[in-house]
Order: sequence, then structure tokens, then C-alpha cells
Amino acid sequence: MDDADLPLLLALAAGGAAEDPWAVVGLPHLGALAAADSGLDLRSGLWVPHPGRDWPQVLGVLLEAVPLVLLGPLGRLADRTARRLAALQRRTGSVLLVAGPWPGAHTRLRVTKSAWEGVGAGHGVLSRRRVTVAATGRGQSAAGRSAAMWLPGPNGAPVPVSAAGSLLVEPVAGDLSGVG
Repeated sequence: MDDADLPLLLALAAGGAAEDPWAVVGLPHLGALAAADSGLDLRSGLWVPHPGRDWPQVLGVLLEAVPLVLLGPLGRLADRTARRLAALQRRTGSVLLVAGPWPGAHTRLRVTKSAWEGVGAGHGVLSRRRVTVAATGRGQSAAGRSAAMWLPGPNGAPVPVSAAGSLLVEPVAGDLSGVG
């Protein structure tokens, strides 16, 4: 996983979790402060930073228990296990946000460009980060789309970049359909 993708993963999770329970598996470098700054309620979060060799079983238990799970890059997954986890998701309605590739994923979002603003001539404060997010996948996502946004925006949520490069006031929902 590219570290540039972690804020995107958090922004999507915060947009979908609100105050619902959520879990993080296999992302030991994800801190509580980053999760809270993105809008996740720490009181309803579970962390399993190092799930071990049996991580697919840990993931299965969490998919049954919480509606949203963030998963780090933990290694190869057998096709049979991937199908079992997909069936579990369909049955429970849980959402799985994965940092990296995942067998059978409908849509893959990744940060393709990233640049911080705010530091001038070697001094200053980082104020915002402009990213380009690319969406690829199956079905309607097969054509691929991209969008420029501030990540995070002023309120922590992603905000689209206008043609002039200034901040817009409407946050981007987790869906990139219609952007192009």
C-alpha cells in the first residue's frame, strides 16, 4: 500500500461509518489521531494491528460483527477464501475497504498524484494536499475515471478542486461516478 492511499481510505471510512462500529485489521501504522481527524468515532472502533497468519478468519469474524472494516495488505488470499468472504459480506451487508488489491473488487480507488501546499521557500505550515484519485474496476467502473480533490478538505472530508484550484464548499461523497 502506498502511504498516499491511507488518507483516502480513512476519508471513505469516515464517510460511510459516521457513528457506526468499524474495525481496522492489519494497519499497524494507522494511529487513533489520524482516524479521529478523519471523522471516525474512536469509541466505536476496533483495532487488530497484527492479526497473524489466520487473518482471513479474523476478517470473517469482524465482517459479521461490524458494518465497516478497513483491511491492510496482509498477503495472498486463496480464491475459495475470497469467495467465502464475499458471500459473508453479501449476507451481512458489511463494507470492506482494502488498502491494496483484492480479488473480486468492484472498484479500486488509488491516489495517482499528490502534492502538499503551504510551505514556501523552506518554511511555513503544510495547509492542504491536492491529490488525483483514479477509479478503475469492473462494470461501470471499467472505463476508469479520475478526479482532483483536496484530501483532506477544510472539514476533513475530500473536497473537489475547481478549475481555478480553489476549495469548493461541497464535500465529495464516497462515489466518484459522474466525475471525469
